[in-house]
Amino acid sequence: MENALIIGASGGIGAAMARELETRGTRVTGLSRSADGLDVTDEASVERLLGALEGAFDLVLTATGALEIDGAEPEKTIRRLDPRAMMDQFALNAVGPALVLKHAIRLVPRRDKAVMATLSARVGSIGDNGYGGWYSYRAAKAAVNQVVRTASVEFARSHRALACVALHPGTVATAFTRKYADRHPTVTPEHAAGRLADLLSGLDATQTGRFFDYAGKEIPW
Repeated sequence: MENALIIGASGGIGAAMARELETRGTRVTGLSRSADGLDVTDEASVERLLGALEGAFDLVLTATGALEIDGAEPEKTIRRLDPRAMMDQFALNAVGPALVLKHAIRLVPRRDKAVMATLSARVGSIGDNGYGGWYSYRAAKAAVNQVVRTASVEFARSHRALACVALHPGTVATAFTRKYADRHPTVTPEHAAGRLADLLSGLDATQTGRFFDYAGKEIPW
C-alpha cells in the first residue's frame, strides 16, 4: 500500500498501525481528536477535515471507538441498560464510522486496488453471540457491520477494485480494554498492528463486504 489514511491515529491501535505501515514504506496521513480536533460524531468536523485532504488513498482505516463512554460500563443485564449510554455508543461506534465512509470515499481511487476498513469487534456478531450482555456495545458494533456491508454494495458499483470490510483486531492491550480483558489473552498494539497490516495487504475486491478477524478468518454476521 502506498498511501494510507488512518482515522483515530492517536489511539492505541491507530497509532501502532501508523508506525507499522510506515515501516513497510507506506505514506501515512493520520487524523484524530487529540491532534486535529476530529469528532467523528459531528458531521461538520468530519466533512471539514476530510474535505481538506487531496490525493488518492489506497487504504482508509477507521480505528476509532470506545467500549466505555462517560463512565457507562458495558451492561451485564438488560436491567442496567440506559438510553443515553446506548445512544452514545451508537454515535461513536456506528454513526462515526458511517460518516467517515460517506466523506472518505471520494479520496479512494475508482479503478485501482484499494481497501476501506473499519475496526469492529467480534461481539458485534449476532451469529457468534453465546454469552449475552454488553447490549449497547454489541448493538452498536452490529450496526456498524451493517453499515460496512451496505456501503460495500454501493461502492462496488463505482469502485470495482475496492474492498470495503469490517475487521476484528483481537483483544488488544490498550486503555480501551484494560478493565474488561479478564482472563482473555491479549496482544500488544504493535503485535495487533502487524497482524492487521498483513491481512490488509492481502485483501482485494473479491472479499468486499465481509467481516474478518485479525487472522483473516471470516466472522458470521
